[in-house]
Amino acid sequence: MLASRVRLGLFGRTFLLLAVLMLVSLGAWLQVFFSMEMGPRTNQMAQRVITAVNITRTALIYAHSDERSKLLLDLATNEGIQVYPREVTDFTEPLPNDDYWQRVAQRIRRRFGPDTQIAWGVNQVPGFWVSFQINQNLYWLVFEREQIGLTGGIEWLGWGATALLLSLVGSAISVGFVNRPLSRLARAAQVLSRGEMPAPLPEQGPLEIRNLNTAFNRMARDLRQTDADRELMLAGISHDLRTPLARMRLEIEMSEVTEDARQAIDNDLRQIDHSIGQLMEYARPAGTLPQTATDISAVLDDLFERERGHTATLGGELNARIEPGLRARITALDLKRIVGNLIENARRYGRSPDGHAHLVMTVQSEGNTLAIEVSDRGPGIAPEEVERLLRPFSRGEAARTGVSGTGLGLAIVERLLKHAGGSLRMLPRSGGGLTARIELPKAKSRNYQPDADNA
Repeated sequence: MLASRVRLGLFGRTFLLLAVLMLVSLGAWLQVFFSMEMGPRTNQMAQRVITAVNITRTALIYAHSDERSKLLLDLATNEGIQVYPREVTDFTEPLPNDDYWQRVAQRIRRRFGPDTQIAWGVNQVPGFWVSFQINQNLYWLVFEREQIGLTGGIEWLGWGATALLLSLVGSAISVGFVNRPLSRLARAAQVLSRGEMPAPLPEQGPLEIRNLNTAFNRMARDLRQTDADRELMLAGISHDLRTPLARMRLEIEMSEVTEDARQAIDNDLRQIDHSIGQLMEYARPAGTLPQTATDISAVLDDLFERERGHTATLGGELNARIEPGLRARITALDLKRIVGNLIENARRYGRSPDGHAHLVMTVQSEGNTLAIEVSDRGPGIAPEEVERLLRPFSRGEAARTGVSGTGLGLAIVERLLKHAGGSLRMLPRSGGGLTARIELPKAKSRNYQPDADNA
């Protein structure tokens, strides 16, 4: 759930999973280790205390009175064991409520008897204090706690952190090694989805990765060959159809048919020629995305000047409001194909009741998005029809009657926009009509080079 919220990639998800598993494994391992260490460690330390008490008592019993002070000094200096006389008025601090220390005390009392006093401190002097008796004299034997205690938590924490860090570094290297072929494949698939030919993937490594890369390379080559064959086939069809169409126009002009019949036939031939052009436009692949940002304001200014005259020739009008200096990563040719198709679509199907096309093109910046709108005053499109009309060869004759077509205009626009990371929406226009709205991501790079020569 955490990985889905943060939107981690495959490397992040795998690394996070391994990190969690290692933390759980390390915690379980430490718990088992401490549990298994407790019994042997308790017996070892209790036996050490018992041995020290026995040796000290024996040494004090058999040592000459003049030598006892030297003996006690030697024990304190070399062994960290100190002997003090025990008084009835001594103030003792009980052992902590810890399983380890309680077990050690229990084993010591089992050896020396239940009356043995064991304290965590005496008269505010810290240490591990054990009482013993020589004749009628009472003594304290004091051990430094670090000598018989378990390994400190900070030390264990340091070793555990070091082991965990080394494990995570090893996991990152391992996950990177495993995910690198998949990341390379994902990048190649993204390039292929944009209609470009990716560099061949290396056909080496583990058997599964090698087979996958081989299949992907073969698929990419087949798709590229299919596109090339389709372009060649449509080019041939276009040439073979347009040549007899030109002859038919010439023969009609030279024939003795009436002017009305000649005009009707010429309109039919023009429609056939337009349909061929739409098919060729749909078959033409999108251009490779430029490395530098394109000045779409300049490109659309040029397109506006061209389309305004053509619209006026057909009895309509085209106005524009273009914000200057807008840039996006899209080729000038593709941008003209996209917006030109929308203008042509609005000019053919978006005529107002007076029979003329009143079109408006606006280009402006909206945050991180560039918005391009082509609006008309035609009959519009029902909202439930929009999704269907974006599919190839779909026409909205019920809403926009009067002209036939191939139904490829909007499909061409959407295909080219997807290649550039943009989107198309068909929205009702206030006051009547339709607005075709294009949204393109604004270019982050300002390294602009004019694309006018490529248009």
